[in-house]
This record gives sequence, C-alpha cells and structure tokens, in this order.
Amino acid sequence: MLTISTIFFDIGGVVLSNGWDHDQRRKIAEQFGFDITVFDNRHLQVVDALERGKLTFHDYLKWTLFYEPRLFGEDDLVRAIEQLSLPNEATLALVLGLRQHTRLELMTINNEIRELNEYRIKRFELHNLFSAFFSSCYLGVLKPHPEHYRLALDVTQRAAEECLYVDDRPMNVEVAGSVGMRAIQFKNAGQLETDLRSAGVAF
Repeated sequence: MLTISTIFFDIGGVVLSNGWDHDQRRKIAEQFGFDITVFDNRHLQVVDALERGKLTFHDYLKWTLFYEPRLFGEDDLVRAIEQLSLPNEATLALVLGLRQHTRLELMTINNEIRELNEYRIKRFELHNLFSAFFSSCYLGVLKPHPEHYRLALDVTQRAAEECLYVDDRPMNVEVAGSVGMRAIQFKNAGQLETDLRSAGVAF
C-alpha cells in the first residue's frame, strides 16, 4: 500500500459549518419570514445547476424568492446567509497542524455554490491551509458522483491509493473508497486525529 501523500477534505460539516443546507435555509426562512416549503420546492428544481456552477446565486435567488415582491432585499439576505457560516475551530487547528508539521498535500473536494464557496475561502483564510479546491462549482460535477473524485485525482496526478478523503456524509465516504481512495467518515476532530494516526499519518 502506498504511503499517504495527499488528504482531501470536505469543507461543510468538517472544516466549517454547512454553507446552504436545509438547516441554513430553515433559519433564513424563519429570520425573513418566508414559507420554507414553497421555497424548498423551487430550490430543489435549480440547486443542481447552482452547485455545478451553471447558475449564479443572484439568478437562483430571483427564481426561488424574488419572483414576487418581498419585504427584504437580496443584499440583506445574502449577508444573513454568509453570517451563518461558522468555523469548526478544532478541525481547523488539526488541519493547520498537518500543514505545519507534515509534507502532505492538503486539498478539498466539496460541493458548494460559487459565490458562497469563495466567500468562505476568503473569510476563513482557507487558502492558507489548502493548496487546491476541487469544488463542484468549478468542476461542474457533484459528489457523490465518482467523477468528482476522479477529476481531483487526474488533475493532481495522484494515485488513488496514496490519497485519503475526509467527509461527514457516509455515502461520500463510500464513493471515495469505491474509486480506490482511503476514506474517513468525520464525526469530530478528536476522532479524526485518531483515525489519521491509525492510517499512518504522523504529525
């Protein structure tokens, strides 16, 4: 078995809170007073294009919310959405330790909206931790499709066996394993550190 050279991390649910998942949508609906059921029905029709970078966040909001007059504006809504992003401090500290004390390549494989992805990278200075972001909005493909993982391997020219993938969702972990990567399901930073050491990562 090849020595691990590269660790790919999911972002939402591992390094940071989720960006625009159901819990975030529910909180925003409660804050701004719109019907979450109606919104989610429209959301489901366009979210695939949004996360694959085929639809701007502005147009997404126009089609899901601002197709009729609202008592709030888009700018206020976007700011509120951005403020829901929170760091997982323990995981960030762990990733920083890997960056400082190993020669491992650290990158991401994540599903995210382009505008929110770039906001989160900048706000939490993730570019100081990760050397590349294989995000769905850049690649045009979503996890858990195996092609998402294969594209990351092709671009980095890494053998799957030398890569480890970390994600909180079981199916994403299973698909990473199906393409030959070693994979860890994230539960918390302490468990992740233990599992990384068990996989032979010394730091």
